[in-house]
Amino acid sequence: MHLPSSELTADQVLQAFRHDAPSLFFGAVIIAVGLVAAAFSVIRGKFDRLLIYLAFLAGLYGLRMWMKSDLLYLTMRGSFWFPRVRSAIDFVIPIPVFLFLDAAGFLHRRIRTLTYVLSWGMGLFAIATLAIGPRDIFYRITGVLLIITLIVLISRGLRRTFPDLDFLILSRGLLIFAAFAVWENIRGVLGLRLPNIEPIGFLAFLGALGYVAARQTLRRDQELNEIQKELEVAKRMQLSILPGEFPSSANFRLAARYVPMTSVAGDFYDFIVADGTQAGILIADVSGHGVPAALIASMVKLAGTSQRAQAANPAGLLLGMNAALYGNTQQQFVTAAYVHLDAAAARFTYSAAGHPPMLLLRDGIVTGIAENGLMLAAFDHAAYRNAEHGLEPGDRLVLYTDGLIEATNARGDFFGEEGLRRVLLESAQLPPSVASDRIISAVQQWSASQDDDLTVLVCDYLPS
Repeated sequence: MHLPSSELTADQVLQAFRHDAPSLFFGAVIIAVGLVAAAFSVIRGKFDRLLIYLAFLAGLYGLRMWMKSDLLYLTMRGSFWFPRVRSAIDFVIPIPVFLFLDAAGFLHRRIRTLTYVLSWGMGLFAIATLAIGPRDIFYRITGVLLIITLIVLISRGLRRTFPDLDFLILSRGLLIFAAFAVWENIRGVLGLRLPNIEPIGFLAFLGALGYVAARQTLRRDQELNEIQKELEVAKRMQLSILPGEFPSSANFRLAARYVPMTSVAGDFYDFIVADGTQAGILIADVSGHGVPAALIASMVKLAGTSQRAQAANPAGLLLGMNAALYGNTQQQFVTAAYVHLDAAAARFTYSAAGHPPMLLLRDGIVTGIAENGLMLAAFDHAAYRNAEHGLEPGDRLVLYTDGLIEATNARGDFFGEEGLRRVLLESAQLPPSVASDRIISAVQQWSASQDDDLTVLVCDYLPS
């Protein structure tokens, strides 16, 4: 049974509080550090051994400082379990220390084996203390073993070289803590009635850790700023390879919309030919995202431009692009589609390489135009064929990348080709620039998040 707090005199409580105030304060600070380390590991979303072991160590160490206080002892006086838990925690504290040292790379193979054997022994002593109560022999055995182990760690730490300043500072903090821990165990083994100064060493370790964490945070911020600047440059460069507005034409009205998932992306489009009577429209989608896909997209532009002589022959243009790209894309593939519109002949010719079908809106009916060969850059033996169709006044052709039709809502449903056809019909009377905006807006409203690049080109045939 606990001694009721009413039986404690005010002088006892006040005296205990004055004596324990520093320990209670620093114990709270150390526990807070442990909670911050644990929270940071959770926020990062992955198991970080250093942070977990640090959180475990700081939490146990701060808790032990509280449990060793006279104030808590007076409050729990008469408890059956409190003295046992208070003593058992002494044997548990070294375990996360050894785990942290191992995760930080401080333990040689033989030392690691020794510390793990010692950790098992500590765990058994903690269990025994809980079962039968505190025993001096447990403290003496573990004290001697800890002294030997910590002296070995300190001697090795002083001799070794370190790869950088952060590692050196962290190691020195750990060595200071280890030195204070050695003194505390010597004091306990010899029964010296001297103050316990081990918490000072632990605070030195936390200070070193905080300094290293601050330096690394600042360095990461600087690196992120540099990366952001480079991404902005890459974004401007990528936008520069995309064509501007389609030139003024008596027969064609064309609008393009491009919304990358990240700063740079793998979607690409170009006007291979653009004059009063012809329009050659290329669209491509590089597998993957980010900078690698953007680099391949710049190669796609060069490959497409190099085939300008094949502008009226989509199959020949894609064949030439495949020959230029094959073996040069680091195993990333490219889907593409190309359509050539000829107002003089009132015909369009279409071919594709693993790309979603082009859509044709005519007289209120949406038709898919598909003539697909193998994707670009994946096979050296790819072959492509042309599909020829007549052009009629008022025809609207739509080229797009799969980011539109594969956009999913919160339930996981795809926007799909049917959704695209529906929006295409709803915007049939709008000019291409407004219709393309309406399509992008409909996809963005549908999707819970943008998981791919979005590109759409809308071209109207309006002969003069």
